[in-house]
Amino acid sequence: MRDVAVVAFSQSPSVRRETDCNEVEILIPVIHELRTNAGITNEDVDFVCSGSSDYLAGQSFAFVSGLDAVGAWPPVCESHVEMDGAWALYEAWVKIQMGYAELALVYGFGKPSMGDLPLTMALQLDPYSVMPLWPDAVSIAALQARLLLDDGVVSERDMAEVAVRDRANAKQNPYAQVKGDFSVDQILADPYLVSPLRKHDCSPISDGASAILLAAGDRAKDLCKRPAWIRGIEHICEPQDLGVRDLKRSRSTEIAAEKAGVRAGKIDVAELSAPFTHQEILVERALGLGSETSINPSGGALAGNPIMAVSADRAVAHATSGPCLQQNLICVLEG
Repeated sequence: MRDVAVVAFSQSPSVRRETDCNEVEILIPVIHELRTNAGITNEDVDFVCSGSSDYLAGQSFAFVSGLDAVGAWPPVCESHVEMDGAWALYEAWVKIQMGYAELALVYGFGKPSMGDLPLTMALQLDPYSVMPLWPDAVSIAALQARLLLDDGVVSERDMAEVAVRDRANAKQNPYAQVKGDFSVDQILADPYLVSPLRKHDCSPISDGASAILLAAGDRAKDLCKRPAWIRGIEHICEPQDLGVRDLKRSRSTEIAAEKAGVRAGKIDVAELSAPFTHQEILVERALGLGSETSINPSGGALAGNPIMAVSADRAVAHATSGPCLQQNLICVLEG
């Protein structure tokens, strides 16, 4: 296996609605900042991979427009995943492992405020028996939360404590959308959004973009004083049908964590991209995180897009896609 590291990262602020810029205009300064910080040009990049969803833009091949932010010259091997940018990173890592690239530019972008995101997410469900009912993403998550509450797996206070922690952490994150000091009792007094979920239990809809630069071996050392080496990465997907998997745990996270080597050493920092408080609790438990780990110092998905650049010796990054934590990606990073 080749040594691959994250050598640069940049992102735009997470905002509820970007009224002045389209997706590409949000992405352009992010790509420019990444290149400037890393001291590279287009000619240095061997592979480009993007993550986005055409369904958010409402048109086929909408992702192609993102290349306008990267630049069409010189020609370079390019790919796209209809997924979160974390999966684009995974493809770029594989490309480097195969020897097809030494330096890879990865970016993700989206402007979900253009449509109804919770309803759009219904397209991830079974196309024959569930999707035609158009259940929105918050309602699907609420069904899972009710199952957890009724079986005593979590409590509403547990969920509120997660929201309080993440919002407080987000105060240190200039890119976060939702931040501040709250008490558990204060937010438990809020009305339900979709019972048993309150507004604070759900991640905000955010427009934004981020970009990351991966480099192999000595190339990484040349570009960065302290590269974040990827020591393990794994993606596991569970069945699409909600009734054939255990919604009271995240088995795919458990397997991915084991294969990525999460428990091979002490975890200093964990960034979890779980869009609902009860799901964040399930991911924490699946990873076996304890009090010695700083969880979501950026505020995580509940505060907006998480920052992926923190100071630590060993960290774990998490991304999820699909309803009720259907598929999860785990990445272990070491300084």
